[in-house]
Amino acid sequence: MTEALLKHPRLISLEGGEGAGKTSALIAIRDLLQSRGHEVVLTREPGGTPLAERIRELLLSPQEETLAPETELLLMFASRAQHVREVIRPALQRGAFVVSDRFTDSSYAYQADGRGLDRALVEELERKVVRLKPGLTLLLDLDVREGRARANGRDLWPDRIESEQDDFFERVREGFRKRASAEPERFRVIDASQSPVQVGAAVSAAVVRWLENAA
Repeated sequence: MTEALLKHPRLISLEGGEGAGKTSALIAIRDLLQSRGHEVVLTREPGGTPLAERIRELLLSPQEETLAPETELLLMFASRAQHVREVIRPALQRGAFVVSDRFTDSSYAYQADGRGLDRALVEELERKVVRLKPGLTLLLDLDVREGRARANGRDLWPDRIESEQDDFFERVREGFRKRASAEPERFRVIDASQSPVQVGAAVSAAVVRWLENAA
C-alpha cells in the first residue's frame, strides 16, 4: 500500500537559497499569525530538536572526511524524522501553526537537483518517514550571486554547504523553481531581491490571501 502525504493547512514552510532572507520572513509570518490569535511554533531544518540539532552540526560542519551525497540525504531525513515526531506533529495536533525554515522541498532541491541523487529515493523517504506536506510553501527566489554575497557578508565562516560552488546553487535554485511551477496551488514565489521590508510585506500578503482562501 502506498503511503499518502497529508498536506496540512497549518504547516507553512519557507524555502530558498543562501542569503534569501528566510529569517526575516519567518518573523513576519509569526507576527501576522499571532496578531490573529494563533499559537505559532517557529522551527528549522535541519534541526528543531536537541538530537536533530546535533545531526545539523554533522551536516553543516566542515568534515575531514568527505560526506557522501547519500549520507547527507539520510542524515537530513534522520533529523526530519525526529523533528516531525517531536515538534511538528504535536504542535499541529494541538491546533498551532508551525512555520519551518526549510522542509522536504529542500531535500529535493539540494540533494536531488544539487547533488544529483535519484529523485525517487527522496520521494520514497518522504512517503515512509515524513508523511506530511506543508499546506503553504513560500519560495524566496534570489539570484545565486546576490544571495551568496549576502551570505558571505553575514557569515564569517561559511558552513560545509555554503562552501559549494555557484553551479551547485544554480541547480538548487532551478530545482526549487521547478517544484514551484509543478505545484502552484501550494507554492508562492516571492522576489527576494527586494528590501527586507518589501519581502516581509509580500510574504505577509501571500499568507493573508492563503488564509482567506483556506477559510
